[in-house]
Amino acid sequence: MNVTPQIIQQLEEKVILVDTSDRQIGVAEKLQAHREGLLHRAFSIFVLNSENQLLLQKRAKHKYHSGGLWTNTCCSHPRHEEPTLLAAHRRLQEEMGFDCELREIFSFIYHAELDNELTEYEFDHVFVGYSDHSPVLNPEEAEDWKWIDLKTLQADIQKNPASYTYWLRDCCDRFITELG
Repeated sequence: MNVTPQIIQQLEEKVILVDTSDRQIGVAEKLQAHREGLLHRAFSIFVLNSENQLLLQKRAKHKYHSGGLWTNTCCSHPRHEEPTLLAAHRRLQEEMGFDCELREIFSFIYHAELDNELTEYEFDHVFVGYSDHSPVLNPEEAEDWKWIDLKTLQADIQKNPASYTYWLRDCCDRFITELG
C-alpha cells in the first residue's frame, strides 16, 4: 500500500463510535475502529442523474481497504461533532468535486471482514441526491467513475460481486426499493 501524507492524515482522523441505536458512545481513530471492528457512524451517498442512472466511483487502488472496487458515489465518516448531513456534503465535494441537495432515505448496520485485516462495522446513513454534473475525481479517493442503470447494476453485482464493495452489495437492493 502506497501511504501518502493525505492517507496518513485520514487514518488518524477520529470516527464516532455508536451503539446499535446510533447513539454516540465515544470516538476512536479511524484505523483503530477498523482494526478492532468497532461500531461507528458512516454514510453512503447515491447520486442519480436525470436519466435515473447512478454515479459509481471506482475506489483508488491505494485506499486502505477495498481499493480498486466499484462503489456508490461517495462514502465516508462524519468527524467528531460534525452533523452527518454536513459531512456528506463535505465528502461529496472532496471526493467527487461537486455537491448537490441530499436527503437521507434509510440507515442500516453492516459488518464485514475486509482486506488488510480490517473490519467494517458501521451504522450507515444512506443519502440520495440528484445531479447531472460530471465529477472531478480526487485521485487520492477515486480512480474512475461511470453512470449506470440501476437494473444493470443489480445484475452485474449478482454476476461479478467481487468487483463491488461489500456495503454497496449489501444495500443496493434496499436503495432501489426505497426509491420506489
